[in-house]
Amino acid sequence: MLIGSYSPSLVVISLCVAMLASYTALDLVGRIATAQGRAVYLWMAGGALAMGVGVWSMHFIGMLAFKLPIQLGFGLGLTAASLLIAILSCGFALWVVSQPSLPWPQLGIGALIMGAGISTMHYTGMAALDMQPGIVYDPGLFAASLAIAGGASAAALWIAFRLRHPTPYVRIARGGAAVLMGIAIVGMHYTGMAAASFPEGSVCGGAIDGLTGNGLDYLVLVTTLAVLSITLLTSVLDARMEARTAELANSLTLANRELTQLALHDNLTGLPNRMLLADRIGQAIHQVDERGGCFALMFIDLDGFKPVNDAFGHHIGDQLLRAVAGRLRGHLHGQDTLARIGGDEFVLLVGLEEAGDAPGIAARQVDLIAQSFEVAGQQLQVSASIGIVIYPGNGLNQQELLMNADAAMYHAKNAGKNGYRFFDGSMNTNARKQLQLLQDLRLAVLRKELRLFYQPKFDAIGGHPVGAEALLRWEHPQLGLLMPDQFIDLAEKTGLIIDIGEWVLDEACRQMRQWVLLGYASWRMAVNLSALQFCHAGLVQSVADALERHELSANSLTLEITESTAMSDADASMTVLQRLADMGVDLSIDDFGTGYSSLMYLKRLPANELKIDRGFVRELEQDSDDAAIVSAIIALGQALGLRIVAEGVETSNQRQFLTELGCNSLQGYLLGHPLPADRFISDIQAAQYNQDLTSA
Repeated sequence: MLIGSYSPSLVVISLCVAMLASYTALDLVGRIATAQGRAVYLWMAGGALAMGVGVWSMHFIGMLAFKLPIQLGFGLGLTAASLLIAILSCGFALWVVSQPSLPWPQLGIGALIMGAGISTMHYTGMAALDMQPGIVYDPGLFAASLAIAGGASAAALWIAFRLRHPTPYVRIARGGAAVLMGIAIVGMHYTGMAAASFPEGSVCGGAIDGLTGNGLDYLVLVTTLAVLSITLLTSVLDARMEARTAELANSLTLANRELTQLALHDNLTGLPNRMLLADRIGQAIHQVDERGGCFALMFIDLDGFKPVNDAFGHHIGDQLLRAVAGRLRGHLHGQDTLARIGGDEFVLLVGLEEAGDAPGIAARQVDLIAQSFEVAGQQLQVSASIGIVIYPGNGLNQQELLMNADAAMYHAKNAGKNGYRFFDGSMNTNARKQLQLLQDLRLAVLRKELRLFYQPKFDAIGGHPVGAEALLRWEHPQLGLLMPDQFIDLAEKTGLIIDIGEWVLDEACRQMRQWVLLGYASWRMAVNLSALQFCHAGLVQSVADALERHELSANSLTLEITESTAMSDADASMTVLQRLADMGVDLSIDDFGTGYSSLMYLKRLPANELKIDRGFVRELEQDSDDAAIVSAIIALGQALGLRIVAEGVETSNQRQFLTELGCNSLQGYLLGHPLPADRFISDIQAAQYNQDLTSA
């Protein structure tokens, strides 16, 4: 027999290649497990190629490590066949471990097929030597090599299946498993080599026209390492990219969830808002239409909330709203929905077994709210007025149901508050009128139906005009001239007050420019700002644009805001008011004395004027308390360096009293009624003409 020997360096290299191929295989299994769609098959095909090359390379380098006293070579056809067998065997292995489960029978069959494939690859590669006479195999060692191949395949499949999903220490586990798998593969190869015997005088046919050469081992090694390294690097980079993508997707999901929460829920209470409520009502209508049954919609408005807000400030009012929401939410049942749709208004959507259950549910809500609330150490008491509609019966869609429930709620308030009323047909007319009025109001600006009337202001001592206050009217095509109290609340509730307010500001500045051209440059035009308009982010820019558009100096414009609006969020108000003051716009605190003020904040507000509420002026002659309050307000304003304006002057005695106390200017029916611009200026000019005649 010919005595063979091994190159120690190539043996070590073959072991290293086996370990690297094993680690690459385990990593690729992890990629396949997390891939989706076509990527699964692409990774499986690429993995089969890389693993097959790696396993075959280990075998071929092991063959090259073997030396005989004769020249050795390898037939190209059988060598290529052994490579193909290796690739197919590895592809089968990847397919087995990519399955959702790996029961023991499936593992056994897979190990048998894979072991047979690896053994076939090995002995096909041995046959590529084309020895004459043929290689003689020891039966015991031959059987041992087959057993090792099967056992190593079973272990490899089981380990790969167990380590396919990412865990905190999966790479360390894969590294250890790759060492064991590499040793097993090398053990199978060299057991098979040990089983082979070569008779004396044997000739290697592969050396004649096959693969030979001293550099062949290094060429195979370099090529294999390149394939395995590129595959492993691609797998690692793809895994990191996938992890990053998953992280970004998770962040995007969280962001979308937060945006959805913000879009569909009230920021203050966390309850569903009007948009989500509309969706829930739509679902409830669909369910009743499909399956029968009924539901109630209860419009809940808090009685006595505004006095709490005015007395303790908006921060306490907000806490009270949260407390009310929490108490009502804590008593919800099943699929009920409680929503806050604005201010102190809530809506409760309740599924009913029968319509007769609604009164008991409404009474429970009234009782819950009637119990006192402890907020910031204060015991606060409010009540609720509730309007109820039943579907089917009281409306066809969510808009009609809400409008009818709102109408029923107002009837509950008019009936004494702290109770509930069901909607009935007699309320329908008013509800439809409100709906029609809202639709008309949306078009009022476009149709140019809004008008400004102007009420003059006069110097208290000299009696000459010093300006005017712009007052809004609506020339409705059917209802005639409407006063603000007939539509402003509707505009506030729907947000239309923003567009209307911008129109008022622009029209008042346009008119003031006309008066400046007529020679009244010293006048000031006063414009009221609603609470919603004052909080709007575009207010300052709108004022600046209106002044620039009409070439009007800033000190020709006075913006009036109520005391409650200015003090609702004093710090935020300070910022807005300061920006307006920096432009040169005059600022007036309207209805002073009727709200909740902090003198510390009032001192810091960049206001130029205090306006005494008409409620104090009306009772000056009969109520000594009102006279004392007016005197105190005037003294306070003078101490702060503010102009004092009194509105609602209707008698000569009121005029004289306010002038003596130190008011700077006066406004009221005694001095002039609100009039359209043309009549306003003609009256002013006529009064001046008469005064000139009298003086002459």
